[in-house]
Amino acid sequence: MIPKSKLPLIGTNIFTVMSNYANQHGAVNLSQGFPDYQPSPILIELVSEAMKKGFNQYAPMAGYLLLREEIAKKYENLYGANYDVNDEITITAGGSEAVFSVISSMIHAGDEVIIFEPAFDLYRPIIELFGGIVKPIILKGPDFTINWDEVKKLISPQTKMIVLNNPNNPATTTLKEQDFKILADIVRDSNILLLSDEVYEHIVFDGQPFWSITKFPELKDRTFVVASFGKLFHITGWKVGYVLAPKELTSELRKIHQFNVFCVNAPAQIAIAEFLKRKEEYLHLPQFFQQKRDFLTQGLETTPFKVIKPEGSYFLLADYSEISDLPDNEFAFWLTEKFKVATIPISAFYQESPDQKLVRFCFAKKEETMAKAIENLNKC
Repeated sequence: MIPKSKLPLIGTNIFTVMSNYANQHGAVNLSQGFPDYQPSPILIELVSEAMKKGFNQYAPMAGYLLLREEIAKKYENLYGANYDVNDEITITAGGSEAVFSVISSMIHAGDEVIIFEPAFDLYRPIIELFGGIVKPIILKGPDFTINWDEVKKLISPQTKMIVLNNPNNPATTTLKEQDFKILADIVRDSNILLLSDEVYEHIVFDGQPFWSITKFPELKDRTFVVASFGKLFHITGWKVGYVLAPKELTSELRKIHQFNVFCVNAPAQIAIAEFLKRKEEYLHLPQFFQQKRDFLTQGLETTPFKVIKPEGSYFLLADYSEISDLPDNEFAFWLTEKFKVATIPISAFYQESPDQKLVRFCFAKKEETMAKAIENLNKC
């Protein structure tokens, strides 16, 4: 029996493929974006305590109130943004479920959605799953700058949503205040919704501010903000995230969320709510990850790779044109097999990729892990 696929062009995602290939060849895995070090022992102990206190059954559908309250405090303190804890904050099973539930609650057949490529690989399939039409803006290295005039030209009566990823994975760029002012001008007097994926909000470098879309009231009122504790506290496997949105949008989101996962890991929510009170645990992340960024950058400078300096996220892009003429997908497999370092080809983030000879490295790793990768890459 052969079913008719709803996503006929989609196979196993590149992150799973490259991680499996790394394991197969005994390579250092700098491909998939997860830390190879442990989260805070305090956070782990808080989860244990929550289990012992009996938080082992279904959590409320929207998430525990005490966690939503801590999130609301965080956004008020950092960005001056106010969200109602009852009607505008929803705890999700990670950022991926958040994105899925947002898009599936809003996008109907024929709706157009503007995305910026290179784009994280889950946006397009979810949009298309619900009959939406993807309208990509193609960004190219090394700066991946958005041409907002192109965005204006793509706007049509069918435009339902614009998807932002800030800081951007994989481009590693950040949006600036002027970008949001231009965006506000574009969507003013329209019904266009915004989805702002801000899972790397606290990983911004060189003393630059992070411009959350929540700092701009005119945009905030039409935006779903997606965030993740996996990136915040080095717990990607816990799959706990959240969505912030105005009451009317949240109401529709929760209709999907309740039949998707219904609720999220109870003891983890309780532990994270308590851990969020320790502001230093996330406010130090720019310095923590900048040290790792600089370690890997300095190491790659001893190789033929040319690094594009990241503004944010825990990834960096590197040009391999002095090493090989292979397309980036073939190069990534070749590098994994021959030199035992796994990366992600940037073409995986485009529908139709320009030939840029770029691969993505993850530096959310121990220094010894990155040092081993650098040692291997010096043999290229």
